[in-house]
Amino acid sequence: MAVELADVQAAAERIRGHVHRTPVVTSATLDAELGAQVFVKCENLQKVGAFKARGACNAVLSLDAAVATGGVVTHSSGNHAAALAYAARVRGIPCYVVMPETAPKVKVLAVKGYGAEVRFCKQSERQQACDTWQAETGAELVHPFENPLVIAGQGTAALELLEQVPDLDVVITPVGGGGLCGGTAVVVRALLPGARMLAAEPKAVDDAARSLASGVRQPAVANPKTWGDGLMTGLGEPNFELLMRHQVEVITCEEDAIVAAARFFLERTKLVVEPSGATTLASIRAIADQVRGKRVAMIVTGGNTDFAWLTR
Repeated sequence: MAVELADVQAAAERIRGHVHRTPVVTSATLDAELGAQVFVKCENLQKVGAFKARGACNAVLSLDAAVATGGVVTHSSGNHAAALAYAARVRGIPCYVVMPETAPKVKVLAVKGYGAEVRFCKQSERQQACDTWQAETGAELVHPFENPLVIAGQGTAALELLEQVPDLDVVITPVGGGGLCGGTAVVVRALLPGARMLAAEPKAVDDAARSLASGVRQPAVANPKTWGDGLMTGLGEPNFELLMRHQVEVITCEEDAIVAAARFFLERTKLVVEPSGATTLASIRAIADQVRGKRVAMIVTGGNTDFAWLTR
């Protein structure tokens, strides 16, 4: 399932007008702390509050008319669900979403608000429940990350980033299923071949780190417990292949560090960043000695949170 730079560029044209060109912000405090120039790509300010709008719009807008009339179906803990519901509303087609029972209420309300029908299931039964609903409705499955159109769409965030801030030394994104990370790696390797391409992952769900270290895709962590609720899915197969091909390095981070990073964004930059997105800062802090004097960009993936982590 190859995704190339041309696919990302085509996606950027297709979704133009349906997603935001998000800003890149800086923080003198963060620069001083890390001894680096840090650039934050604010996908928390994207449509539906997350980068997922990019991939969902690219996939839905690519469907031929006959397929689209049956609607779309997916499983998601929240951000892809809201994104697909938004994209389906743009195209005027039905949307069916399976969500785990543990999904944050704020994300459930958002998905319903965009007009999708929602069913709940156990975290481990997402795919099975999704398959059942697809069989009932005949809707087209838009997988949250194992879909080349979704991966290409997610890569448009990096395409914008490199237009806004050229000559970067390090680019980091969170990694869960690997759609954003895979799409970003395609763009970075094509346009900045000398840059370090990093993935941020909670230690509590470290299957991507173990997969890239071993060269063999590892199973997802069973019943994971992390504040990064958007990163609990295992790394997808085509996504793993993209990360391997483009020499992505995974940096893991502790739960306390994730919460501290989310708090920093809120208190010092006035940005609402959900813990999944804050893994970028938590992971860069973990390798601070390696980024001194560098130009570092982090894609902050979403801002949909109920703030439960603030009371930790």
